[in-house]
Amino acid sequence: MIKPTMVSHANKALLAERINKLAAALSDGVYERQETIKLCLLAALSGESVFLLGPPGIAKSLIAKRLIQAFDSHSYFEYLMTRFSTPEEVFGPLSIQELKDNGRYLRLTDGYLPTAQVVFLDEIWKAGPAILNTLLTVVNEKTFKNGSDVERVPMRLLISASNELPDEDSGLDALYDRMLVRVFVNRIQNKQNFKSMLTVGTPLEAKIPDGLAITDEEYHQWQQELEDVALPDDVFDKLYHLKTMLENAAEHHHLAESELYVSDRRWKKAVKLLKASAFFNGRDAVNPLDLLLLQDCLWNSPESLEIITNALKEFALNHAFDQQDVSMSIERIKEDMRDIQDEIETELAISLSMEAGTGLRRKDTYQYNLSHAKTYKVGTAGNLIKLVLLQSNMSVSENEKGDSRWVYVAKDELSRAIKEGGSDVYGYVNHNTHLCRLRVEVDANHQLAVKDIANRSVLATLVSTQSVAADKRQAWAQTANTLVAQLEETEHHLRLVRSKFHAALPHGFIRADLPTEMEMSLSQVASYLDNTIEEAKKSAARISEFETSFL
Repeated sequence: MIKPTMVSHANKALLAERINKLAAALSDGVYERQETIKLCLLAALSGESVFLLGPPGIAKSLIAKRLIQAFDSHSYFEYLMTRFSTPEEVFGPLSIQELKDNGRYLRLTDGYLPTAQVVFLDEIWKAGPAILNTLLTVVNEKTFKNGSDVERVPMRLLISASNELPDEDSGLDALYDRMLVRVFVNRIQNKQNFKSMLTVGTPLEAKIPDGLAITDEEYHQWQQELEDVALPDDVFDKLYHLKTMLENAAEHHHLAESELYVSDRRWKKAVKLLKASAFFNGRDAVNPLDLLLLQDCLWNSPESLEIITNALKEFALNHAFDQQDVSMSIERIKEDMRDIQDEIETELAISLSMEAGTGLRRKDTYQYNLSHAKTYKVGTAGNLIKLVLLQSNMSVSENEKGDSRWVYVAKDELSRAIKEGGSDVYGYVNHNTHLCRLRVEVDANHQLAVKDIANRSVLATLVSTQSVAADKRQAWAQTANTLVAQLEETEHHLRLVRSKFHAALPHGFIRADLPTEMEMSLSQVASYLDNTIEEAKKSAARISEFETSFL
């Protein structure tokens, strides 16, 4: 027998592994009920109640009977409610001897609900008020008033079931509200599982390996330690954001207030379940991944279940690990980078004046005053004009690799190309001293451009005695580098939240498909961020090099 000990950092992983093995053993041979059994086990470990909604004959009672085997020493009570059920059948018969000898109204509770650790009540809403009112106190306070005595109820898990929800005017809202975990259990859907159910069957009892069942001492010790599990501020903020999302979704779908009403009590119980999820996954703090369990805690009807399911999926893929915040930050920074680029192009791009053609040919010509242009010499070639390229490009020459920064062309050739609205010219690219052919064009906005090898027009500006002031170029560079730094900070934040996501895996109580989709969403954001950083660094480098480009 395992002795109760405080769960230290060293053996948290062992506890998580043990609970996972226990859940697997309890689920063995039960078709398409594994997730439900895991949730019920978590509810039992946190002392909460479960409501199973579904048609008759789908193994709801089997789930409860399997769950009792999670405990080393246990007692089980099961009852099918009808409108003729009496309190004696649930809470125990009156002691005639006690009434006769001492005049005390006392029930003999041994073997009945007040002494059971796991309780299964089928068709619960069919019970009469006398049973349901007493049950309300049992569930809420874990006590049972037996005559003048108040007895402690050892119930760790109440599983109630029905094929219907309580009527809206039945007065059962208070009891329904105390059933935290709510699961819709459907018929077996998979063809092979259906065949196995018919031919192999499902054993009533699971085979629990030695050392997995939970002792009384461990259970009570863990209940105390659950109180120490933290709800970090950032996770609380996400919880509150999810609460707001659900309220907005209910309003958008014109759902009645009762359909998605969640009491403060149920929120508090839900947080306890989240803490239990963290604890039995080997963590000492709630992780955003735990919040996905709220899908089975907050719905009141099939309509609200659908809305909550959709809202939880949106939350998981866009908000749980700041996916949308990161994406919005990327877009904002990209927009700021575009603003800088637009300002540079507005300030520096060469706008040409046009003269309409006359005579038979009527060809338009363009003009631009090159008298203020600085002249350069490359090798033995002189009287060259320097054009600085303002946009990222695939290189403007087949002989050059990568981003071209500037080109040198003969003044008279450039003048001719401008006048003709574009032509091939010969010049030099960057620091290369080999003469190459370039294509100068006038774009649709009547601005001077150089074609790159991908046939894209790259705006250019002239280095002249009237070039933009150095302080403005420095301001552009400083802003661009600041934006790159902001992207790198965003990358660091994304790395941290992805680490937090992976630290919560594998998760023992949520479906595996949603974390898989979340991993894809995080990977897509990370890939988009990487590409944006690469582009931003290139743009910032280009802008920073304007200092040398205009020399």
